[in-house]
Amino acid sequence: MRDRRQALAWEERWALPTGVATLAAVGLLVISIVVVSSLGGGGEAASLREIQEHGSSVTLASILQALGFLLLAAPLVYLFRAALLRSDRMRAQFRALVLVAPLALAIAALLNGVAAKEAASDFTSGKSSTTLSVRETGKECGAERKEDAAGFRQEFGGGAAAISHCAAEKREDDEATNAISGASVRKVAEGFQFGGGLALAFALVYSCLNALRTGLLTRFWGSLGIALGVAAGLGLFQFTLLWFVYFGLLAAGWVPGGRPPAWAAGEAIPWPTPGEKAAAELTPQPEDPEDPPGSSS
Repeated sequence: MRDRRQALAWEERWALPTGVATLAAVGLLVISIVVVSSLGGGGEAASLREIQEHGSSVTLASILQALGFLLLAAPLVYLFRAALLRSDRMRAQFRALVLVAPLALAIAALLNGVAAKEAASDFTSGKSSTTLSVRETGKECGAERKEDAAGFRQEFGGGAAAISHCAAEKREDDEATNAISGASVRKVAEGFQFGGGLALAFALVYSCLNALRTGLLTRFWGSLGIALGVAAGLGLFQFTLLWFVYFGLLAAGWVPGGRPPAWAAGEAIPWPTPGEKAAAELTPQPEDPEDPPGSSS
């Protein structure tokens, strides 16, 4: 009983900081996405030139992203602990995976920034090479012009020079692609990103499932968290930001209608199934004992 009171006191003490940290994490991640998207060019070669010219923006975006991922440890740990308190099915040792997810993703963000700048430097300094020949790219460009003459002319112009322009661009993009894949820390970054994505998927699915079972999350938000956890494992992390916004508001107590009863009770209060709801609605209400038999109101 004492441990439960201490756990509830911990939840109350960290509710607002967790909510604020969660919303701050979402804000940092959104800003980092905006910064990175502003550097996009037409193809790989154009993108690397942009990165070389605006290397400070790449560094800023990777740092913001890393900080955002680190702050996501707050909601992940908070929900895990809350569900663990109210569920006998959960295993405390899985808490380590919950912490691994944001840490691995933060490291991946920093390494991706380093890899992008290295690739841009190698490409613009002529250190990368292409495996495509002028002849094969020329044939490919000729086939593209036959398939969509108007679109090809709009992008590369007309005449024989258009084919040469198209072939040169394809060779440049292949050089850029090779520079990106050849960056010294690229494989390490991909490893951390893959592992972090799987750990995040597990953390969301496992915590949201048990939070749904214990009544900490409504059926909608619990189910959505599980689905978005699966999406995170497939590399679609951005979609989880919507769920984290909701949970930040929930943790801080800013959701209209307040938090589900299981939070204050400190024990599981499962949501009734649709069948249980329908049965409850069909069950006749008991008569008021003060009313005499046969009386009508």
